[in-house]
Amino acid sequence: MPKLPRLSAKETIVVLERLGFFQTRKTGSHVILKKTISDGEIVCVVPLHRELKVGTLRGILRQAQITPDEFINNL
Repeated sequence: MPKLPRLSAKETIVVLERLGFFQTRKTGSHVILKKTISDGEIVCVVPLHRELKVGTLRGILRQAQITPDEFINNL
């Protein structure tokens, strides 16, 4: 498993948008992203922090059903 970089929330959102997600709303300090798939929708929540901790980023990728390799390749 590759080592995940330390990214800001804005950088993470840009990568997720490249992977087909779109912003549906912003509630307080969190952005909610969705992606439509054949089975329904994938919902992903990203907290707006200057720098996301690696564990938080890993949780976001788990929600988004994206592998770390796929995420790093789209940086």
